[in-house]
Amino acid sequence: MKFTLSWLKDHLDTDASAADIAEALTHLGLELEEIQNPAEALRPFTIVHVLEAVQHPNADRLRVCKVDTGSGEPLQVVCGAPNARAGMKTVFAPPGTYVPGIDTTLKVGVIRGVESNGMMCSERELLLSEEHNGIIDLPEDAPVGASYAAWIGLDDPVIDVGVTPNRPDALGVYGIARDLAAKGIGTLKPIAAEPVAGTFASPISVELSFGGDNKPCPHFVGRTIRGVKNGPSPDWMQKRLRAIGLRPISALVDITNYMTFAYGRPLHVFDADKLAGTRLTVRSATPIEPLQALNGKLYMLHPGMTVIADDDRGNGVESLGGIMGGEASGCSDETTTVFLEAAYFDPIRTAETGRKLGIHSDARYRFERGIDPAFTQAGAEIATRMILDLCGGEASELVIAGEAPVRDARYSLRLERTKTLAGVDVPADEQVRILRALGFTVDEAGDRLDVGVPSWRPDVDGEADLVEEVIRVHGLDNIESLPLPRLETVTGRRINTAQRRRFLAARTLAARGMNEAVTWSFLSTPRAELFGGGQTGLQLANPISSELTDMRPSLVPNLIAAVGRNVARGFANVSLFEAGQVYGGDRPKDERINVTGVRRGDTGPRHWEAKPRAYDVFDAKADALAVLQAAGAPIDRLQIVAEGPSWYHPGRVGSLMLGPKNRLATFGEIHPRVLDALDVTGPLVAFEVDLDAIPLPKSTRTARPALNASDLQAVTRDFAFAVETTVTADQIARAARGADKALITDAVVFDVFEGASLGEGRKSVAIEVTLQPRDRTLTDEEIEGVTKAVVAAVEKATGGTLRS
Repeated sequence: MKFTLSWLKDHLDTDASAADIAEALTHLGLELEEIQNPAEALRPFTIVHVLEAVQHPNADRLRVCKVDTGSGEPLQVVCGAPNARAGMKTVFAPPGTYVPGIDTTLKVGVIRGVESNGMMCSERELLLSEEHNGIIDLPEDAPVGASYAAWIGLDDPVIDVGVTPNRPDALGVYGIARDLAAKGIGTLKPIAAEPVAGTFASPISVELSFGGDNKPCPHFVGRTIRGVKNGPSPDWMQKRLRAIGLRPISALVDITNYMTFAYGRPLHVFDADKLAGTRLTVRSATPIEPLQALNGKLYMLHPGMTVIADDDRGNGVESLGGIMGGEASGCSDETTTVFLEAAYFDPIRTAETGRKLGIHSDARYRFERGIDPAFTQAGAEIATRMILDLCGGEASELVIAGEAPVRDARYSLRLERTKTLAGVDVPADEQVRILRALGFTVDEAGDRLDVGVPSWRPDVDGEADLVEEVIRVHGLDNIESLPLPRLETVTGRRINTAQRRRFLAARTLAARGMNEAVTWSFLSTPRAELFGGGQTGLQLANPISSELTDMRPSLVPNLIAAVGRNVARGFANVSLFEAGQVYGGDRPKDERINVTGVRRGDTGPRHWEAKPRAYDVFDAKADALAVLQAAGAPIDRLQIVAEGPSWYHPGRVGSLMLGPKNRLATFGEIHPRVLDALDVTGPLVAFEVDLDAIPLPKSTRTARPALNASDLQAVTRDFAFAVETTVTADQIARAARGADKALITDAVVFDVFEGASLGEGRKSVAIEVTLQPRDRTLTDEEIEGVTKAVVAAVEKATGGTLRS
């Protein structure tokens, strides 16, 4: 929100400087973004007197001028302006000056053989207007040598503050002045909103047509003003609008923009002669109804969008309610009769409409945050008076449809709550003063206050909000800083098992060379559908953008998108992980904690000794197992099945199961069609671990178990089994471990062979089995017995045979 210091002083009687006001606003919660002083950029430009202007000897359109700068000998300047003449006063830029309108820094030059020391400027060269027909012609009383910016009043600081979404009242200069007055920075001036007496009945009526429920537009105030003369707005208004970044257009349009920023009250004026019929109807748009808007773009409207339409049967839409007017009924220099619109539009519908059409306007920005519904008629009266004063004409009687949706909100504030809730003991009379200065009505009732909320504060909703209002005006800097109490004992752990697992998983992956990412919990519907989402129950009612409409069903898509952004910036090897919530439905039990990682590129940089390899499915498997082990999953009981969700490449995906139904993790290579849809080059591997699927430990004790090591030497035996190619290595190793659970501590695969000697559809899998005795050394007979048990167990489980 930008405003000038002089603009603020129209509403606030104060002698405070811009710096003091900025500091007070920051303490009030309206944090200062910047203080700009336009005069700083124009400081080198001074007023000079042209003593002589003669024809250039080598150019018909140039003049050689002698100018008095008020600081010594006259300077010679070559000028091509047609109005340059002796005796005039104008604006001069000496050598070394940066001229913003032409983006040039001046220096002493020679033009057609004649030396030129500086430049005499037009308004466009100073970015003051589009006027460029000649240099600035100043009156005779302009002081030679003085700063031009200071002389014409451009040394008016522009204050830019950041306004949070819950403070729509601060989106107008008057609302900011009210806060400052409550802080003690001056006295708030009353709003001059005296009714303008209408001299005739408005020929244009208004109808709210929403089938009885006027929530989209519950209140509309308008009037016809005839006999106006449109043209440029006065200089003081143009200066203020330019200072905050708006381009002056015409008096009628500038008045509506001025009202938007002065009072936070967006308005619109229609050229009444361009309207069809004698009635404006506020209604919902019909399917695929067009609007050529004032920004020059054509929009196709949809049902649910609020429009203002005339009686034209073919295309009657003249304005998009609360967002932007239409080009067809826009005002021009030929406009003589206008219809002024001041209405209240529903914030949610306004936000949805603006987001769907991609229109960003100052009106939408305020309506979607909630303007003051009680100020509709007062705003129309103020704007009417400005139009009559600046454009002339006569006003009709008001046309009013519906009524303002003013809520009657009253809350009880216990006087001690500022102490118990905010830690500051604010005296009762000071609490009353602050609330009343902010516009609240206050009735004292013993140890509590009965407080009525003003119509311009839709964000206040309870006692805690009233405490916040008192504290922010009283001063957050008055809250005493106190150290936390010292504890006499060592505290126990305060995180639960799920939180600890999340921390351990993140630490494990970081130790494995992965970088942690934090991505949005939302994504677009097409992306959600790629990963098993897209259900209606997971779509947001009011998304913050069209790309973030659905709750994420998986952490993978946003991580892949992050990988793609890094690759686009030249990072070929990327390894990212995230721990966070995923959503399988709209019920609490459908929200689960996942740890997910993605890898792309090679396992390391290029090196002369060993060539790095590309990340593959086994790297993703190792990451998943590391997370599961860190989280306390029973690794020795896991089964691996060659299947997974559709976003993985078939044949290059696996799942780690604890039983037939409990999937703890999935790992594999992402399907190429998914990468194409996300516009990311592959290959790319990923893993997903469901922390909530890991069984909780029977005991929450963190003490390490007793060391269970044997003093006896372990015995290893190698076996090679010929099996069908459909048999997995895990089946063979699992069967071998189960042959004697007391002695066999491990069984690992160390070789796989396929060849014609084995026959079609068969392979050889070699495993190493470790036997660990506990109480005595094993005899040859005992070892042979375990060997036979291993062979029998594998043959029974897989149908394979021992190779000799």
